[in-house]
Amino acid sequence: MIIIAILISLAGIAALCWLLFNLAVFALPFFAGIAAGTWAHHTGAGIPGAIIVGAIAAALTFGLFQLLLLVARPAWIKLLVILAFVAPAAVAGYYATFGIVKLTMASETWQLAFAIVGAVAVGVTAFMRLTMMTPPGPAGQGIAGAS
Repeated sequence: MIIIAILISLAGIAALCWLLFNLAVFALPFFAGIAAGTWAHHTGAGIPGAIIVGAIAAALTFGLFQLLLLVARPAWIKLLVILAFVAPAAVAGYYATFGIVKLTMASETWQLAFAIVGAVAVGVTAFMRLTMMTPPGPAGQGIAGAS
């Protein structure tokens, strides 16, 4: 039974890590949606209103990201936009990894070390996924902008 519990625990951790890597791109829109939904709930919108306001805020945040990547001409502006989305993903990766290793390691130094490695891994993964979303070349150069 102990071996089965260990295998199930490892499968659960693997599933949570897979979910974290897949959803790291959406950390900033998620945080924006939670903040807007919490604000709407505290101002009297109720739970359904808070969910709707939060979903709209998250969608607008991700839409703004897509728009900024589409219209930004210099590469350094695109990099700043991407880094604005990577930073919350790295923070989420840090705390997710820290929560996992806090349950499995006694040494606080190693907990911190593994949490930093987790933050870097999630940040790099989010960066790679976000750079795949950027259109190639400067804005305005495509089929319509060809001269």
